[in-house]
Amino acid sequence: MITVHHLNNSRSQRVLWLLEELGLPYTVKRYERDPATMRAPAELQKVHPLGKSPVIEDNGHVYAETGAIIEYLLDTYDAAHRLSPPRSTAARGAYTYWLHYAEGSAMPLLLLKLVFLRMPKGVPALLRPLVGKIAAKAQQTVTDPQLKTHLEYCADALKKGGGWFAGGDFSAADIMMSFPLEAAASRIGLDRPEYKPIQDFLARIHARPAYHRALEQGGPYELLK
Repeated sequence: MITVHHLNNSRSQRVLWLLEELGLPYTVKRYERDPATMRAPAELQKVHPLGKSPVIEDNGHVYAETGAIIEYLLDTYDAAHRLSPPRSTAARGAYTYWLHYAEGSAMPLLLLKLVFLRMPKGVPALLRPLVGKIAAKAQQTVTDPQLKTHLEYCADALKKGGGWFAGGDFSAADIMMSFPLEAAASRIGLDRPEYKPIQDFLARIHARPAYHRALEQGGPYELLK
């Protein structure tokens, strides 16, 4: 039986969603963030030294990192390639790219955006106006222009790909891309006309029955902002 060590409001929600899409049996061990620091509890370090989520256990082994977990689950349990294009197909290249782009290119910028958004809250009240101005300037000059470029890039890929990121069919690459695009919706907003393909993508994934079953298993889901 697969065990998912699930942290609330985290990347591990994607692992639950993938398991629901595959129809695999699993159990969930829940962990809650510290309400003050928003950090994962120390108990997670007993499962993996870094104390991060997601982490799964299967057949006596521990697997960490969302992309690595997804690749393991698909290699082990998706022989029919329901959620990944076969290696011999043209769609495989796009699938592999977006599977890794999600954490390798998109999330670092969104994490930096989150740091700047929260920066004024972590300093004494007298310093908040100054720190707020510095953080706002950093967003204006560093993160926001790059995020705009990345979001337009994603929107264009969805438009060309028929609404999905790899080969015109729903795949695990779309599951991986859900987290950065949901984070973008939360931290930036997607109400610009050029982001319409992303809005439509999020509406489609949120309508999937497996997505809703994963929410029932994982509990309330609200990204940090």
